[in-house]
Amino acid sequence: MGPLSGYMILDLSRVLAGPWASQIFADLGAEVIKIERPGKGDDTRAWGPPFVEESGISAYFCAANRGKKSVTIDMGTQQGQALIKRLAEKSDVVLENFKCGGLAKLGLGHEDLLKLNPRLIYCSITGFGQTGPYRNRAGYDFLMQGMGGLMAVTGEPDGEPMKAGVAVVDILTGLYASNAVMAALLERERSGLGQHIDLALFDVQIAAMANQVSSYLVSGEPPPRLGNAHPSIVPYQVFATKDGHIILAIGNDDQFARFATLAGAPELSQDERFAANPARVKNRAILVPLLETLLAARTTKDWTEALEAFGIPGGPINDFAAIDADPQVQARGIFKQLAPGLRGVASPIRFSRSAVKDNLPPPPLGADTAEVLSSVLEFSEEDISKLREEKII
Repeated sequence: MGPLSGYMILDLSRVLAGPWASQIFADLGAEVIKIERPGKGDDTRAWGPPFVEESGISAYFCAANRGKKSVTIDMGTQQGQALIKRLAEKSDVVLENFKCGGLAKLGLGHEDLLKLNPRLIYCSITGFGQTGPYRNRAGYDFLMQGMGGLMAVTGEPDGEPMKAGVAVVDILTGLYASNAVMAALLERERSGLGQHIDLALFDVQIAAMANQVSSYLVSGEPPPRLGNAHPSIVPYQVFATKDGHIILAIGNDDQFARFATLAGAPELSQDERFAANPARVKNRAILVPLLETLLAARTTKDWTEALEAFGIPGGPINDFAAIDADPQVQARGIFKQLAPGLRGVASPIRFSRSAVKDNLPPPPLGADTAEVLSSVLEFSEEDISKLREEKII
């Protein structure tokens, strides 16, 4: 049994940040009811190719919607809004990522639903939050990476600013949302009351700048773009090898001394310019070219094996095919079969006792509408048929 078994999540979100959070809840055993538009559903159902051949569902949708129930309801109608309210009365959590005030116009805002269910945890995910001059702006991951500082430190020093290769702000916001909701559920055990959570992509992006923004706040100096190098650790970057590239991620002076010996240049670790990390950071322009020459003399495989033998952090840059073939990936069961023609990524959460329910495929659009209305709201077949005829569901 999953640790969130018995909890019901009403998921009004779409695309990535909200669905990422609700997928975590589903993995942990909660019943996640995903509300989608009749006919079209979540926008990401059409974000492809690629699509799963057997089901026609996009790979993008599959990434964030396993283990959920799909219920189609037209929230633009009064009857649809009434259905959402009735489901919210039965739910522990409502998760939504409409623009600020969007659901309040439909009578489905946090104030409306908390009146109906005072124990409800209502989590709103927006681009810029519920307050401030930007609150009515739409939020997109790419925009947040730019406005929130990530692109200012990503890319080559002389190149254009670069975004990350995956929508990291959406993913991180989903993780913050799941943490916030679970904390609110714990607090509810003491107070007996629900509450509203205001979560903004913009806030998350700035918070996630971690040591980079902290360095600015301490020094007053904006950190520069350094490509694959680290602003405060050297050597900690990508180096070319005889046949490719390798990451060298040396985190302390002992590791550097071992590397210098391994590379046949023990004198580097004795040089006062390189012996300690602060000196290596100061003199990176001198040290890095020396290391480039050393690392270019051997293959990536040779270096990977040698670094592991000497206890020095480093390794190859894998594409997804290499990851798929990696023995560590296979041993941990990180890729798993969810359905015919569909493989997915396992949840990284592993409990010693509790189960993680990450082996269910994403739902076809509206597949669970009748079942949820029947089991949760106790609608009859006649009631459900009438809603279908009226195109409410």
